[in-house]
Amino acid sequence: MASDRVVDLLRKAYADEIETVMNYQTNAIVLDGVRAEEIKESLQTDIQEELGHAEQLGQRLKQLDARPPGSAEFTARQDSLQPPEDSTDVLAVIEGVLDAEEDAIATYRDLIDAAEEANDPVTEDLAVTILSDEEAHRTEFRGFEKEYRSE
Repeated sequence: MASDRVVDLLRKAYADEIETVMNYQTNAIVLDGVRAEEIKESLQTDIQEELGHAEQLGQRLKQLDARPPGSAEFTARQDSLQPPEDSTDVLAVIEGVLDAEEDAIATYRDLIDAAEEANDPVTEDLAVTILSDEEAHRTEFRGFEKEYRSE
């Protein structure tokens, strides 16, 4: 039986991935301008990866005799990733993505620790794999941030 902490963190990570998909999709739609195209393309690519993460997390919850949260249990938390009022404010979206990635990285690190304590190597391995993806996203968007701040 999985520890309550592992299940809670898996459920949080699942909800965060679903919220990220929604916000990436919305931002990819609303951003305007030539400068926004590369960011929009990156967000569209990342949507599929984030959906894959949610699927993996949901399957792991099922394997642990738990379930992923449904929409009635959902609480939105990604305030900084909301679409900007100015549809050409690409930097606001980049900063929101970085905030979301930092939160995801912290969650997966907590999940790794909790899974290790619970002697749950399968969950630990899953969290390590997804952590690597989230760190790669962060690196990509840090590069975008540097580029936009230098202009």
